[in-house]
Amino acid sequence: MVFLLFVLWIILNGKITLEIALFGIAISAVLYLFLYRFMDYSPKKELEIAKKTGQIIGYIWTLNVEIIKANIETARMIFRWDEEPEPLMVRFRTKLKTKVGRTLLANSITLTPGTITVSLDGEEYLVHCLDTGFAKGLDESVFVEKISRMEETSGKKTEGRQHNV
Repeated sequence: MVFLLFVLWIILNGKITLEIALFGIAISAVLYLFLYRFMDYSPKKELEIAKKTGQIIGYIWTLNVEIIKANIETARMIFRWDEEPEPLMVRFRTKLKTKVGRTLLANSITLTPGTITVSLDGEEYLVHCLDTGFAKGLDESVFVEKISRMEETSGKKTEGRQHNV
């Protein structure tokens, strides 16, 4: 991580001299210590994220595919002059274990056109859907499956730790 911070320092400076390199090493080390102490960063967490890289890329791919599909469906709905959309509020629960997983699901729902996460309270979601078709299967969506798999591989199913600042 210190190396990556140093490389970023050099790239942002645009040139490398002895002073810039020494200063960059010092800044990178201090920033790493700050991240470790106050931002709950650790090499162990970085390794966990690196192990999940394939799953994260797969999730991003799935999210993009679902966004495109929802855009097409929303456009169809807009151009259907003979049908009125039937908006509704849907309340559902998930069995996602982590706050990060639940928040990721809420954000994914909101990023997908036609749905907006209005509220997330513990495991309960309140989602506004533009039409009844968007409400089908929210609690068992492909997002929930992929996030559940990511939670299973992490080995950590805790709600988070207390931070002493």
